[in-house]
Order: sequence, then structure tokens, then C-alpha cells
Amino acid sequence: MEYVNTCSAVFVERPNRFIALAQIAPSEDPPVVCHVKNTGRCRELLLPGSRLVLEHHPDALKKGRKTEYSLICVYKEHAGFSNETLLINMDSQAPNQAAYEWLAGGGFGNICQLQREVKFGHSRFDLSFQKDGKIYFMEVKGVTLEQNGTASFPDAPTERGLKHLLELQKAALAGYGAAVLFVIQMKGIRCFTPNRTTHPAFADALKEISKHGVQILAKDCIVTEHSMTIDQDVPVIL
Repeated sequence: MEYVNTCSAVFVERPNRFIALAQIAPSEDPPVVCHVKNTGRCRELLLPGSRLVLEHHPDALKKGRKTEYSLICVYKEHAGFSNETLLINMDSQAPNQAAYEWLAGGGFGNICQLQREVKFGHSRFDLSFQKDGKIYFMEVKGVTLEQNGTASFPDAPTERGLKHLLELQKAALAGYGAAVLFVIQMKGIRCFTPNRTTHPAFADALKEISKHGVQILAKDCIVTEHSMTIDQDVPVIL
């Protein structure tokens, strides 16, 4: 997936989970208000002085947007297992689009009838498709939390995410293909593991559903200031 009209900025503060203030560099103008396209905590990313990438929406007023800018990426200093700088995509809408493009491009093999937002039971799964004559449901989770080269999810308790896992297990037990895809929105990652400290029930459920036919996948991404593309498998440790 690609962005247009991007620019560099520096993080100032996050008054609430929906907006942030950022100083477009170089500029002596007041900080601009940005829509934060990620309602997670992201405390380890949005630090005063952090370098950001924003997407500018010049037609914001015409389209009824409250802000002209969206926060899409952040540079995390001294990250990964080699203390490198990571460019992390923070857009919570990007993983679904990237996953759709990955599936459409044959990343999961030969599939057909790829659809978004398909209802099953009491949930709507992000993606559905057919493979080898079987209907599959796939739930996509974006991952921005990194520590010492390990990516984790979630960064805050997610009852909705837990519900999706249990519904995927029901689908698998009913004979459907089922998978959860963790899209790690960066490179430089050694492994993925559920964040047991933040949400132990989610970690337990992920391990349990893996025993009942649900595939647990993790993929890293090639991230630039203008794009994000799913790339390689990352080992999953449950």
C-alpha cells in the first residue's frame, strides 16, 4: 500500500488517543494537529522529539475531515536487537490493506473469491477467500510493539481481539480454514510472541486455538515513508 503527500515532522504531544501535535520540520509555525490512526497506547513510540512521517490531506475540509494531517510512521531510535533505528508504520488501517494485497498477489498460494469484512457467527472477519476448494477466514492484527527484536501483540487489552480468536476456533472446528495474521509493521524483528503481560487471556487463547486448526502467522513488512508491503515470515513463539 502507498501514501501520497507525505512530510517529515517531530512529535510534540498526544492530548488524547485520537490526535497528536507535531512540528513540521523545518518550520517556525505552530504545531499541527494530526489524526493518530492507531488507538493503541504506543507509549514507547510517541516520545517528545521522535521523528514522524505525516500524510497531508489538502482536501480535508472538502471531505469533512477535522484534521489536515494523519500520523502514519515513527522512527524508533535504538530499537531491535542491534540497537538500530526502526521505521515503524503506525497506521492501524495499513495491515488490512497490506494483507489484502499480499493475498491477491499469491502470498498465501493460489486463492480466489477474496473478500473483506465477511460475517461468521457473531463476528466479522477481516478477510475471506477460497483455497483448494475450502473457504478460509482470516483475521489481521497490526503489530507496532517491539522490544529487543521481539514483536508483541497487543499493546493494550483487547476483548474484541479475544472474541475474534474464539470465533476463528469455531470456524476451524466447523470445517473452515482459519488463520490469524500478525502484520509486523517494521523490519529487524527476530520473532513474534503474544503480549502475555498486557493481556494473558489473549495469549492463552492464541495458544489454544493453534491446537484446534487455526493457523498463526506472523509477517514483517518493508516500510518506507511512502509505503508498506508484507515481506517475510517471522517465527512465532506461543
